[in-house]
Amino acid sequence: MTLLDKDGVQLTVDDTVATVTLNNPGKRNAQSPALWRALAEAGKLVPGTVRIVVLRAEGKSFSAGLDRQAFTPEGFDGEPSFLDMARGSDSELDATIAGYQDAFTWWRRNDIVSIAAVQGHAIGAGFQLALACDLRVCADDAQFAMRETSLGLVPDLTGTQPLVGLVGYARALEICATGRFVHAEEAERTGLANLVVPAAELDGAVQDLAAALLAAPRDAVVETKALLRGAVDRTYEEQRAAERAAQARRLRDLAGVTD
Repeated sequence: MTLLDKDGVQLTVDDTVATVTLNNPGKRNAQSPALWRALAEAGKLVPGTVRIVVLRAEGKSFSAGLDRQAFTPEGFDGEPSFLDMARGSDSELDATIAGYQDAFTWWRRNDIVSIAAVQGHAIGAGFQLALACDLRVCADDAQFAMRETSLGLVPDLTGTQPLVGLVGYARALEICATGRFVHAEEAERTGLANLVVPAAELDGAVQDLAAALLAAPRDAVVETKALLRGAVDRTYEEQRAAERAAQARRLRDLAGVTD
């Protein structure tokens, strides 16, 4: 069932699995504010029955990053150009960027597990979109690069925190500051990729991972994801307490005991 198909984004749902597809391969799935709004809309349209969200892309590249039209003086039709944004007030500039970030935040919701299927280039905004997901399965031709710093900018689409969490501060700084490519083998070795497979096997590997995730009861997965996501901000004792509280909820639920 197709719930959305606009501005380079398609959302389909098959029972408990939703698939978000970047479907503008002619432009290597380059991103724009319109695409970001479509991604944010897709997040709102995902039914509550969905447990897994797969993010994939048509063509040879996952996403080549921000559409270069953004760097022209006129920018995109009907959108503020970079120059217009820079001339705005602090609050206006902050609100504009926050709106762009909405496309990248919902993938972390505790009620779903999101999987990015990455082939070819994932550059800049494309890299950050892959980082927005919980898990990354990569084709052996995948290449990540964070080019924002090289352009005099910073990664601002929520990618910095997950990148540091996955590969550590020093490597994250080096990747961002140099803008170099991280190839699939390094991505798997450093924890950026959960799995690397031949390109022809990418879709099958993602389907297998989704099936494995669906094998466990939903509420147990939701509680576990919440525990793991919150662990970095808790002390050891706070995490112990969070584990106890979560387990108590699970035991009462399994026993049919209500408060």
